[in-house]
Amino acid sequence: MIMDRIALILAIVGGLNWGSIGLFRFDIVAWLFGGQTATVSRVVYTLVGLAALWCISLLFRSDAVTDALYFAVPSPWR
Repeated sequence: MIMDRIALILAIVGGLNWGSIGLFRFDIVAWLFGGQTATVSRVVYTLVGLAALWCISLLFRSDAVTDALYFAVPSPWR
């Protein structure tokens, strides 16, 4: 559960960084940590990439609590 949240936070950071690159041609991570080739920047980029891979697993996992709530509430669309 905590890994899921950390992964989501890192994926959001990566998404916001890519958004700033796409819209403004400004790399926030590189700016904060001294360029794209700086060791800290590369570590952040690697962690964001690993977090994105972890988040793929969220798509295929079933949470028992969420499933119980989903099926307990009647819906005309199911």
